[in-house]
Amino acid sequence: MGLTELLSTYGQNYLSALLATWGMTVLSFVFVMILAVLVTVMRVSPFKPLRVVGDLYTQVFRNVPGVALLIVIVYALPNLKIVFDYRTCVIVTTILLGAAFGSENFMSGINTIGVGQIEAARSIGLGFTKILRLVVIPQALRTTVLPMTNLLIAVMLTTALGSQVPLNPAELTGVVSYINTRSTGGILAFLISALGYALTAVVVSSVGNRIDKRVRILR
Repeated sequence: MGLTELLSTYGQNYLSALLATWGMTVLSFVFVMILAVLVTVMRVSPFKPLRVVGDLYTQVFRNVPGVALLIVIVYALPNLKIVFDYRTCVIVTTILLGAAFGSENFMSGINTIGVGQIEAARSIGLGFTKILRLVVIPQALRTTVLPMTNLLIAVMLTTALGSQVPLNPAELTGVVSYINTRSTGGILAFLISALGYALTAVVVSSVGNRIDKRVRILR
């Protein structure tokens, strides 16, 4: 099947898959950022049990294969009476994995903050919570724009786990399986999906670079 025939027959499927991928990516990334901040706060907390839990979460989910985690969520959680639809399972998997790497990015950003700033904040009577809210988190966010841009791209690629379960509409990887079960799309079907990922990544990187130049902290 040639490119023209492929696009004329399945062009709408590709468009739906691209929009589905974008939607899952945005939704997942919002929760990745929220959970990553919470885990990072736990890791820098003066309360040791919270630090242990935060570090344990990061180490576990940084080293769990995405497919393995998806299988656990899809097939094991129902035994605990926790049942999600397939799309939600993919999103939950993406969030759990992405937040671990996001926390590492935030920790790197926190490590760039001078000790003097923390001591100055303490000297004027700010507590742990206010130091985080007013000093640490704002600077960590500004210094991790590029790493978080890369994480956003990684989150988008992780949504390809949706091809392991019957999503409707399919995301960009799953649509290839949909096409090849109905006709012979061959390698061209994969290349079109890959182009969708690549072009999206280029746009995200470009926007991330622009934001970084605006908010970067010069030291």
